[in-house]
Amino acid sequence: MFESISQIFKQKELRSKLIYTLIVIVFFRLGCAITVPFLNPTALKSMVGAGQSSDFLSYLNVLTGGALADASIFALSITPYINASIIIQLLTIAIPALERLAKEGNDGQKKIQKITRYTTLGISLAMGLMYYFVLRNQQGVLNYYSGFSGVFSGIIIVSCFVAGTMLVMWMGDQITEKGVGNGISIILFAGILSRGPDAFVTLAAWWKLGADEPKYYFIVPLVVIVFVVMVAFIVFMTNAERRIPVSYAKRVVGRKMYGGQSTFIPIKVNMTGVLPIIFAMSFMSLPSMIESFVTPKEGGFWEKFFGLFHYNSMFYGVLYFLLILAFNYFYTAIQFNPVEIANSIRKNNGAIPGIRPGKPTVDYFSKVISKITLMGAVFLGLVAVFPIIFSMITKANVSLGGTSILIIVGVALETVRTLESQITMRHHKGFLE
Repeated sequence: MFESISQIFKQKELRSKLIYTLIVIVFFRLGCAITVPFLNPTALKSMVGAGQSSDFLSYLNVLTGGALADASIFALSITPYINASIIIQLLTIAIPALERLAKEGNDGQKKIQKITRYTTLGISLAMGLMYYFVLRNQQGVLNYYSGFSGVFSGIIIVSCFVAGTMLVMWMGDQITEKGVGNGISIILFAGILSRGPDAFVTLAAWWKLGADEPKYYFIVPLVVIVFVVMVAFIVFMTNAERRIPVSYAKRVVGRKMYGGQSTFIPIKVNMTGVLPIIFAMSFMSLPSMIESFVTPKEGGFWEKFFGLFHYNSMFYGVLYFLLILAFNYFYTAIQFNPVEIANSIRKNNGAIPGIRPGKPTVDYFSKVISKITLMGAVFLGLVAVFPIIFSMITKANVSLGGTSILIIVGVALETVRTLESQITMRHHKGFLE
């Protein structure tokens, strides 16, 4: 490990990329500390942090790494870009024109990226307006609510949100181009990781409460143990894969012989990453978002209905888990096509040992993918729902942030692999070695 770290700083190009990435992250964190004008950050932070807001705002605060609670210009963070990328990716399957662009190579990808950026602008504008109207329903958050001052302040607030999102997207592109790893993932990683000190402060406060309530002397060590076990479990499942053996027949081209080798096709247990959780969270946050716009009658039907979708309810946890399973299967079906893989193997004179080419190979892949998808879906569901179950058992307002841990671990592993590949690529042995 230490040898790999030393290799990074010994190579000038790699060292420059790493320093550039760190500089961009620093500027991103500085932007997260700049407050949007005409907002009361103290009132907003206490509202979101103390759980007085809707689950919708709490969900947004998780994805933005706490920037929403700080009322910063990066309150939207990279969320609109992620949503735009998901939408365009799904539309690529449904719209033939986008599918043709995706198959045109580098030029097509540039055009799709341009469309994604315009979509990000539209989504950020819509989300900025939505944020603003949600905040208008909260007393004491805005400095001006009516008249010319209210309209002017609203335009400035929404404009700051949109401009912040576009700037964060540009930062992500710069990291991808000139830095290390995927820029968008790194930005998301930095935002979520910045909430770590708050977690330690919370644990310290709970430990002090143990003098009056002894249960906290049990809860604090339990939270630490569960966190370590969850990280280890996520690392194991993220790296887990099913390797399907493939044997290629020998073929003669000119005077040379090709093939005759055995390899494997790796299929990851968690093929979809954190996307099913993001889909499910977006869907589950809709009732809370609607509740933020309207005030249901106390004790009425709608208050009971919206109460089912509160974070600490059993109905929320069960439906959340089932949605993750459904979205995982849906996204896997879009991402992984057994027919294309089987045809690719056959065209290269390959075959799976014991499986006939053609339809039997397709059926075999479908069966394997179905089993692996179920394991991956259950894994994601357990990681996402576990904080809810833990809070219900301990009767403490605990949010271990299973989704956040999953994102942090995934991005960290991806970045480490990128650095290792860069080191390997640049480390060539001399003729005399």
